[in-house]
Amino acid sequence: MLRNALSKVSLGRGVGGRLASASGRHTLVGNRRLVSQLVEPRQPEVVTDEIPGPRSKAALSRLGLLQDTRAVVFAGDYEKSIGNYIVDADGNCLLDLYCQIASIPVGYNNAALLKVAQSPEMALTLANRPALGVYPPKDWGATLEHTYMRVRPKGLDMVFTTAHGSDANELAYKAAFMHYAKTRRGGAEGFSAQEISSVMDNVPPGAPDVAILSFTAGFHGRTFGALSTTRSKAIHKLDIPAFRWPRAPFPQLRYPLDKYSEENAAEESRCIAETERILHDNPMPIAAIVVEPVQSEGGDRHASPQFFQALRNITKEHGVLMIVDEVQTGCGATGTFWAHEQWGLETPPDMVTFSKKMQTAGFYHTREMVPDQPYRNFNTWLGDPSRALMTSAIVDEVLQRGLVEQARDTGAYLKSHLEPLAIRYFRVFNSVRGEGTFLAFDCTSAELRAELLQLMRMEGVNMGGSGDVAVRFRPMLTLTKAHVNIFVTRFESVLNKLYQKHWPR
Repeated sequence: MLRNALSKVSLGRGVGGRLASASGRHTLVGNRRLVSQLVEPRQPEVVTDEIPGPRSKAALSRLGLLQDTRAVVFAGDYEKSIGNYIVDADGNCLLDLYCQIASIPVGYNNAALLKVAQSPEMALTLANRPALGVYPPKDWGATLEHTYMRVRPKGLDMVFTTAHGSDANELAYKAAFMHYAKTRRGGAEGFSAQEISSVMDNVPPGAPDVAILSFTAGFHGRTFGALSTTRSKAIHKLDIPAFRWPRAPFPQLRYPLDKYSEENAAEESRCIAETERILHDNPMPIAAIVVEPVQSEGGDRHASPQFFQALRNITKEHGVLMIVDEVQTGCGATGTFWAHEQWGLETPPDMVTFSKKMQTAGFYHTREMVPDQPYRNFNTWLGDPSRALMTSAIVDEVLQRGLVEQARDTGAYLKSHLEPLAIRYFRVFNSVRGEGTFLAFDCTSAELRAELLQLMRMEGVNMGGSGDVAVRFRPMLTLTKAHVNIFVTRFESVLNKLYQKHWPR
């Protein structure tokens, strides 16, 4: 009945107000047919003398009247993008190893996702978006089980859904503070008159001075609490008031790891000792720490499983919660569905946040993180059933096609090519690192990195940077060894061009 009812709805106008008629330039049915007929190309193709080309520039000129476009690389044509390839407004077809800042999991115009996007269930959720905290759909519990809980991190039996990565971290922090306060009250419910009156003036005891401890070079988002824990680049934080929360040092490892094992172990020990000192001596009580498995915006900085094991041990000793920010590392790219699975923790984190490749956001948590009263960790939407439908299809694709294992194998293949190239072209890059396809290397200067990324685009490969000099790989889980071969050929061509320009023989 639902399908029949929806089929009678008049669509009226297409995207951008164009009439969805047979004589129109674009029809909804026509677009669907074109997308369904797309086939991933065998290799990239660049048809303009520069990127962005004239059509991208024209699109951005128009967009620039309404929004700030200074960070834009080019304008995409998402009707023509397919699989591991992104097509821009000028028809340039690039192998995409950056994937919308690490957020495309199973390819552009994936058939399974398009099927869900065009389903009656999707139409129903889009036309009737519920306030999930008060009027959830009758099958929302089943949706959560099928979508999120079948890939839940070990030891975490509940999920809080929300809108985006910053939001996920922000709300996890709130859960940590409420848990801290409940613990301080000895588990008693209710609030004192002084707490109730003082909180309206943003002062203790109702608004207590309590902190989240984060790490140097970490990135956790741009909302107020998340930004206070972000330590990657000053430009993200300047002019924005911040909580006076502490930061601890994160290890700066040297590569290759086997060559610097002793130095790296000493560095990690130093960081653990300083973290424990802060937990013990910080004048403001610390409710939780937040840490990324890989500092993905801070330069792709890694640490060993032993470091994270020690970190978990000292949080337990000090009664401090551990929040693992898997916004960028989650959903398989590191070779396990959750990167922290590789740490071998004896006790799981208290919360794990997610977004990016999951195409929705939220945090997994233990039942202890549920506030003692309703409406405390809350907003109108609490996520979006339409995004949950897409996430369910993504999880199906990842599990049924063995894409986590594929990312692990393809990443090892890619790394095996990068490491000898780093030795040969040491004047350009070094410090190859990472797991799965979640890889990175450092360029020898920021200027050289910018030049390399632009040359790679002109070779038909879209890539991105992180930190001051790092280049990061954030491909889709569908990347294959054939795609790696395409990249390596073009990468070596760019490396030779850089050597010929900067170090001619």
